[in-house]
Amino acid sequence: MGSLVLVPTPVGNLEDITLRAIRTLKEADFILAEDTRTTGFLLHHLGISRPLKPFHLNNEHQQLQSIITQIKTANSVALVSDAGTPSISDPGYLLVKACIEEKIPVTCLPGPTAIIPALAMSGFPTERFCFEGFLPHKKGRVARLQQLEQEERTIVFYESPHRIAKTLAQMIPVFGKDRKVALVREISKMFEECVRATLEELHQKYAENAPKGELVLILSGKGTKAENEDISDEKPQTPEELFLFGPRKKK
Repeated sequence: MGSLVLVPTPVGNLEDITLRAIRTLKEADFILAEDTRTTGFLLHHLGISRPLKPFHLNNEHQQLQSIITQIKTANSVALVSDAGTPSISDPGYLLVKACIEEKIPVTCLPGPTAIIPALAMSGFPTERFCFEGFLPHKKGRVARLQQLEQEERTIVFYESPHRIAKTLAQMIPVFGKDRKVALVREISKMFEECVRATLEELHQKYAENAPKGELVLILSGKGTKAENEDISDEKPQTPEELFLFGPRKKK
């Protein structure tokens, strides 16, 4: 019986891929890709030639049983998304669940994700946080935000440029206009940026001019010092500093 390996791919800079990920892709019988064109570009950059098969939100239900059958007759199958770790706000959950039910070994390699770099550079408490991913696109957005109103942990959201102004406007009545937030965009790319402000300030900034690129929105938790402190000039800890020394103690 074969196995399924979830392989994280770069969220921006193509150098952000591990040696183990490269070896896994080279050794896979075939690669399941969210977009074969995007993955094909990455494989070409890495000098890898392996069969690609589409596996995305529009076909995962229809293809699931067929893919399971193919994995059983293979040695190793790799699953990738367009960027980051598969199944984190990307296709993959249903396949992983089905593999577990069929007793097919599943492994996920450590690697690129947008959540941790954005959280680390936000300047907000990192010892406890929750990840909300994307809010509902239409119905249920405000209700979901209201459920988080009392959340004391730092909250991480994914958001798209064309919805960010709407999201910020909906957050202000729930969390208050002075709640501290950080918007991180284009992680690991040339124009990477982290904007630290209040909800009101960030909404004013993007009300008419939407930012470009992939966005991660970090909201300070209720009752944290970040609610009342100005952190805009505080230099955030790097991931390396967090790993070596732990979170910086608040004064």
